[in-house]
Amino acid sequence: MQNKPIRDLVSDNYVFAAVLHYFGIDFYQYEESSLQEVCDKFKVNPNHLIEELEAWALIKEPTKEELFLHPIEVLLAYLKKKHYFFVRQELPFLSNMVGGIKVSGDYAGILADLKIMFPLFVEDFIHHIHEEESRVFKRIKLLQDIESGQFATVDALKILESSPIASMAHAHEDHDDEMVGIRKLTNGYFLPEEAPLSMKILYNELQNFEKELIIHATIEDELLFPKAVQLEIEVLRKVKKQIHSN
Repeated sequence: MQNKPIRDLVSDNYVFAAVLHYFGIDFYQYEESSLQEVCDKFKVNPNHLIEELEAWALIKEPTKEELFLHPIEVLLAYLKKKHYFFVRQELPFLSNMVGGIKVSGDYAGILADLKIMFPLFVEDFIHHIHEEESRVFKRIKLLQDIESGQFATVDALKILESSPIASMAHAHEDHDDEMVGIRKLTNGYFLPEEAPLSMKILYNELQNFEKELIIHATIEDELLFPKAVQLEIEVLRKVKKQIHSN
């Protein structure tokens, strides 16, 4: 493997491009170099690269059914971890490719459009994540604090009567197809067989990222919000019962 050109390694397994980026190496700049040559240049042990690739292959995401069995705080922790992964790893990798790949002909035109569109998508997506964590996740934490008796009954009722989770759920659904513009620009991520390897990897990574976002949104819409709404109902019932008993 160490004597193989980067082009062949990445062609055999597109994930290797992301692993190289993790080590600070842009695969598209060294396609003709061997893995050993690139590792020597960047002072990276090739065995560490290969071990990292194998570790990534073993990563298994929990199913929706498995997540359903966990309490809401575990679900929140999982979603926060995914947000961090999106922002710190996947988006920088995609941005790096969009900004750095060099191609000619029709592909150059598509890349030029992506260079305008993708940063806007990233900005909007990060804003969406921050808003979700500051409003939805914070609201759920407040509900848990109320349930554990950290607020006076009157204050708890005021909190419960403002910004209900159900209204946040409706607003969240409006963001569920954030990559529609990129999908249209890339013709549904379709490329002919003779397309440049760098474009194939870019389209593949964009499509995989969209699939991840769809799964992520489904978990939020079908697991997080229903659990949060139920928690809110139970906490409100508990607070009203305390008020009546007083």
